[in-house]
Amino acid sequence: MANILRHKEGRKAVFIAIIGNVFLTIFNILVGINSGSFALITEGAHTLSDVATSIIAFLGFEVGQKPADAEHPLGHGRAEAISGLVIVIFLCMVSFEILRSAIIKLFFGGEITTPTLLAAGMAIVGLIINLLISHQIIKIGNSINSPAIVADGHHQRTDLFNSLAILIGVIVANLGYPIIDPIVGLVIGIIILYTAFKVGRDNINNIMGKVPSEELIQEIHDTAESVPGVYGVHDIRVNYLGSYATATLHVSLDPDLSLNEAHKIAHLVQNKVDDKVDLIEGVTCHTCPLGLEYDHEQPIDE
Repeated sequence: MANILRHKEGRKAVFIAIIGNVFLTIFNILVGINSGSFALITEGAHTLSDVATSIIAFLGFEVGQKPADAEHPLGHGRAEAISGLVIVIFLCMVSFEILRSAIIKLFFGGEITTPTLLAAGMAIVGLIINLLISHQIIKIGNSINSPAIVADGHHQRTDLFNSLAILIGVIVANLGYPIIDPIVGLVIGIIILYTAFKVGRDNINNIMGKVPSEELIQEIHDTAESVPGVYGVHDIRVNYLGSYATATLHVSLDPDLSLNEAHKIAHLVQNKVDDKVDLIEGVTCHTCPLGLEYDHEQPIDE
C-alpha cells in the first residue's frame, strides 16, 4: 500500500512540473520576443529544459520503484540518484548556452535592447507559478523520500530567483540602463550552474554512501535496543539506495542464550527496525555475546 501511494505521489509531482513548465516555456518565449527581453527568452529556454528534466526525474523514479530481482537483490533505488545526475548534465548545458549568449551581448558587440514593461508582468506571473510548483514538488519529494523528485524541485526553485532578477532587470532597463538585461541573463546562468553543483553533490553523496545523519543512527539504535533481550547496539551501518536504505547492526545478547533464542531475538530486531524506521527497508542483525571485547574489523579466527 505504501509503494502504491508513493508511486501515485511521484506521478503527481511530475505532472505538476510538466504542466507548469510547458505553460511558462510558451509564454516566456512569446512575451520575451514581443517585449524585446533577452533575459525572458533565456528563461523560456530554461523552462523548456525543466520539462525535459522532469521527465528524466520521473523515469528515474519509475525504475527506482521496480522490486528487487535476481540481478538487483537490493532493488533499483539508485536509479533515482542516477537520474538526478542526468538532470545535472542538462542544467550544465542550459547554463553554458545562457552564459555564452550573455557574454556575447556584453563583451562582443551583441545587440542590446530595452525590454517593455510587458516582460515585467510575465516575470511576476513566472514568480508566482514557480513558487507554487517548486514548493509542491519538494514537499512531495521529501514525503516519499525521492532524491530524483527533490532534485527536480530544487531545480524548479531556481526559477524563482530568475523571475525576480528579470523583474528587477526590466525595471532598471526602463530607467535608462538597457545593459542590465544581458547582465540578468548572466546571473541566471550562474544560478543554474550553482544549482547543478548542489544537486550533483547531493546525488553523488547518495550513490557513494555518505555517512547518514546522527538522528537516523540514533533512531536505529534506540529501536533495536528496545527489543527485549538486547543489552546493547553497536556497529550500525546504513547503505543508501536512492529513496530507501538498508542497515546492518550488531546487538549484544546474554552469552548463555541458546542459538535458537539468539536467532529469534536477531529476527525481532530486524523486523522492528524495518517496521519502525521509515527510511529503512532491509536489516541484517549480527549477534554478539555481552561482555566479549574484540575488534570488529578483525577476522574472528584471529
